[in-house]
Amino acid sequence: MEKRLHTLKVALDNEMREHEFYLKNAGRTNNHLGKAMFQQIAEEELEHYERLKQLKENWEKQGKWPDTLPLMVKGTAVKDILKEMVQKVSQMEAGDDDTLKAIQTAIAFEAQGVTFYARFRDEVSDPKEKAFFNLLADIEHEHFVSLKDTEEFLTDPASWYREKESSSLDGA
Repeated sequence: MEKRLHTLKVALDNEMREHEFYLKNAGRTNNHLGKAMFQQIAEEELEHYERLKQLKENWEKQGKWPDTLPLMVKGTAVKDILKEMVQKVSQMEAGDDDTLKAIQTAIAFEAQGVTFYARFRDEVSDPKEKAFFNLLADIEHEHFVSLKDTEEFLTDPASWYREKESSSLDGA
């Protein structure tokens, strides 16, 4: 039980640190795509924090995975941000160095999050627990992929468009 509570504390700290990072960068950047991406992920990280906080509090009281606590986490909408922004804006601005550095830092955060939640998922045996941490790992992976896609778009929009257009033509 102590190991699980410690792991949950680490997860809580990580989620709050990431939430604050995304909020700070959403407020700092003038890049519309970066701003939208950072705001969406900030909201999702805050939701993860709230669910993990509920879980930790309940676990401390009951000493086990909660039976009644609703611990569903909403899926992520982050993959739609880039698609929506590209459709809305006829001329997307390039990414500035600070926005690109923030995206690259975020990519590293999300990669660590995937590894962290997947490792925790693999260490537990309760099916509800496994499913919960698998969902968090999947969402962090979706953040990772979307941020990588955003990085590619901001650094080389022409290649990004070429790849996306060809992948839709060949049925991939």
